[in-house]
Formats: sequence, structure tokens, C-alpha cells
Amino acid sequence: MTGAPDPAYVLARRVLLDALDALGAHRDSIILVGAQAVYLHTGASQIAVPEYTTDADLALDPRLLQPHPLLADVLGAAHFRPGKNPGTWIGASDVEVDLLVPGSLGGGGRRGARLEHHGNLVARKAKGLEAALVDHAQHRIVSLEPAVDPRRHDISVAGPAALVIAKLHKIADRTSGRGRAEDKDALDVLRLLQAIPTASLAARFQALAAEGIAVEVTREAIEHLKALFATPGGAGAEMASRAVVPLDDPDTIRASCAVLASDLVAACRETGQ
Repeated sequence: MTGAPDPAYVLARRVLLDALDALGAHRDSIILVGAQAVYLHTGASQIAVPEYTTDADLALDPRLLQPHPLLADVLGAAHFRPGKNPGTWIGASDVEVDLLVPGSLGGGGRRGARLEHHGNLVARKAKGLEAALVDHAQHRIVSLEPAVDPRRHDISVAGPAALVIAKLHKIADRTSGRGRAEDKDALDVLRLLQAIPTASLAARFQALAAEGIAVEVTREAIEHLKALFATPGGAGAEMASRAVVPLDDPDTIRASCAVLASDLVAACRETGQ
């Protein structure tokens, strides 16, 4: 990223810090996912489109979640209010923070995660986040406006492979969408493919494809990567190319998606995935 961050991204980080302040008692169960996690790994990008997000995503590991204090109570005390969808919490300036639970650990039902004491509406199920429960590490999350906000939190952040897997499942579930959010998800996949060496990503995919809870979603993600990104005409490559207009060349973006995704698929196959 060059220059000052986008004001919407600054605000999204501020509200993320508000949520982390509120959720301190549950810190061990929280993993940062989504675009804010992606940007921690990608650094300065080859893509002309600056880092941009208007929200924050936090995965919850229900196996580590404490029964008290209730998530709804601590978020409400911090002036978050429930959104229309299960798991969406609206903070200052209407910035959304989504609490997400891997689909395989979210219990029955279609959308809301079943979290015993915390109820069925405080978090939402999302397939693909299983890998983040395995592939994560501690990072320091700081304010993007340090002159006025000195806050910082040390929390778990999903690794690049887990983020690619989660994004691929999300895109595969929404390939009919043509909105800015869906296109930006595809561009975030390209950012990760460009920033992280293919061999490193393939090694992590290999490990995750043999790791209990992450096996199924990892193997499915490799197939999604091939279908969505490994050719210039794939739906994911098309989404990424739309997201760069008018700041970058869409043909270059489609070609970059195809080359990098094909290389990763081939590397995963060489390791037996």
C-alpha cells in the first residue's frame, strides 16, 4: 500500500479495535479473517487498486469459546447493535463486524451458528473457515490513525493459505454475484497469490489437507481455485479483472490470475493433493 490508507479502511480498523476491546474475555477463541487479515500478509501490492475494506471479520473457534460473558452482552455494552443477518454487529458509523463460525462446527440450521449459552444469532456459519482454526499466528493489530488512537491488540490472524481457502469457498458460493464486494474478494485472492511464494502456499495447503477439521475444505478449495482462477475466463479471474477498472489493466489481471492459480494447483498436485 502506498500513501495514506483509504478513510473507509481506517474507520473499519477503528471499529475492529472497538470489537476487540469488547471481546477481550474471549480472545483465545478469536481469529482475524477477511480483508483486514489479507492486508497484513500482502504488504505493498503489485496491484494499482489500494487496500480497501469497509468491515471486519472475526472467526470464532467454538471449542475455545467461554460460556461467559455472553457475546451479545459485551458487544451491546460497547454500543454494537445486531444487524439484519445472524452474526453481523453494527458499530460506530454503521461499520459492520461479522462474527463467523466454521460451517462444520456451527451446528444445525441454515445460517446462525449454534453456540450454546450464546444462542443462535450472535454468530453466522461460514464454510471454509475450518482451515483458519489450524493455520493462524499471533499478530499485532494497530490503529491506522496512531496520532489519535494508540490502541493495539495481539490476536491470532489467519495465515495466507487459510485466507485463500476461505475466500475461494466464499466466491464459489457467490459466483452469480456481480457486486463490488464479490469482485473485491477475488482481487484479495490475487493479492495473496502474488505476495506469497507458490511453494510456501502449496506446502501449507498440503499440511491443511491432512489436518482433521481442514481436510475437506482444503481439498475442495483446490478444485475451486482451478475452476475459478486457473484460466483467464474463469469466474474468479473475471471478478478480479472487474475490480481493478479503471486503475489497472483487466487483461493483465486475468492473465496473472491464470498463471498463479495454475502454478498453485500444479504444485498441490505434485504434493499429492
